[in-house]
Amino acid sequence: MAVKLDKVVPFGRSFDEYVRMFSLSETELYPLSETELYPLSDFAQKSILSVADGPASFNAEGTEYGCKIQSVDPLYAFSGDDIRDRFYAVCDNIIEQVRLTPDDWVWRYHRSPDDLKVRRSRVTERFYQDYDLGKQQGRYTLGELPTLPYADGAYDLGLCSHFLFLYSQQFNRAFHLAAVLEMLRVCKEVRIFPLLGLDLVRSPHLPFVIQQLEQSGYACCIQTVDYELQKGGNEMLKITPSHLP
Repeated sequence: MAVKLDKVVPFGRSFDEYVRMFSLSETELYPLSETELYPLSDFAQKSILSVADGPASFNAEGTEYGCKIQSVDPLYAFSGDDIRDRFYAVCDNIIEQVRLTPDDWVWRYHRSPDDLKVRRSRVTERFYQDYDLGKQQGRYTLGELPTLPYADGAYDLGLCSHFLFLYSQQFNRAFHLAAVLEMLRVCKEVRIFPLLGLDLVRSPHLPFVIQQLEQSGYACCIQTVDYELQKGGNEMLKITPSHLP
């Protein structure tokens, strides 16, 4: 096993990592200029709900770029100082586990365990700088799966990074299905990354979840993406109503 964790840890990713993990396009992220000629129904900017976002800088960076991002996490019950302290309390242990298993990782985007630590620390600090303002503006909301505090169809796109399927040993398949269905209640489309567990094996819950979703009228597509840290962890699950592409 590459990394052993008993519970979910506050490790965040950057805006660029989200773009790569979820194959986010410019038209999905950014407002159309007045000179754009594309049909709005196909190319309009999407409202994004980032679930279990933790101390990611996706919201902070994306908001600066004009993106419409809402983050939700149970971690947001705590202060920015508490969240940052939690990150630094676990960071060295995780990086050391990574350092001891170098062959389990792809050192292309991140160059080394030391580089990974620098980048994760930078992301956390960027989140920390934005957190209080983001809470005042309502961009960081307290909530957790499998029950989200939003109306049906409130968002165009729901993202879940490094929670569902990654923590397959901590959360059973019933939880995973309920969590995904809740995201689909709130979001018109859902994307989940990665599909590997912490043991570097594709989640045993994935076939069950896909089968149940397809029986409920959703289209599920596993896509290869331009991001890989866990060896073999370069796949995303995209879920849409079956009548949509």
